Amino acid sequence: MLDAARAMSGLEAMAVLLGVAYLLLAMRESIWCWYAAFISTSLFLVIFWDVQLLMEAALQVYYLIMAVYGWWHWRSGRNHNQEHDNAAPIRSWHWHQHALAILLIVVAALASGFVLQKTTDAALPYLDSFTTWGSVVTTWMVARKVLENWLYWLVIDSAAIYLYLDRELYLTTGLFALYLVIAVFGYLQWLKHYRHQNA
Repeated sequence: MLDAARAMSGLEAMAVLLGVAYLLLAMRESIWCWYAAFISTSLFLVIFWDVQLLMEAALQVYYLIMAVYGWWHWRSGRNHNQEHDNAAPIRSWHWHQHALAILLIVVAALASGFVLQKTTDAALPYLDSFTTWGSVVTTWMVARKVLENWLYWLVIDSAAIYLYLDRELYLTTGLFALYLVIAVFGYLQWLKHYRHQNA
């Protein structure tokens, strides 16, 4: 049992380090962020399944797919006149796109939270569902290079901190606290690039 716990903490530490690498590389608009995301996600899939965060485990499968899609989208849309090793330029959504995204997250979280509560022994089903569906939408925004993704992450990561503390995933909790800080700098850096590209 002790060996299994040590192995799990080692996996969690590696997943956390790669998670930090992913976000720092994404902030710099480096296509290498998707490689870090793919490996980190594979590790978190095992970890979340082990602690019965079923929606978070399912989310990791989506993240694996989005890591491949994000890599492809950033690479295929590359503009060689841009300063960064990215693909498509940063875009900004209109208020009605944000309203639709938020409505989708809330409805999906309530529906899956209800199903999980009634049919499984999932921990914190509504919060698990909220962070999962919020992450689904926001990861799509990152892959499409939507500026406001960083603001969404501030809300989702704050909720995730409580979720991971409850499951005693302390390294992952620390990662998401760090994510909050990185998200602020990520937003400011992308905003600067967004203004520069549209100048």
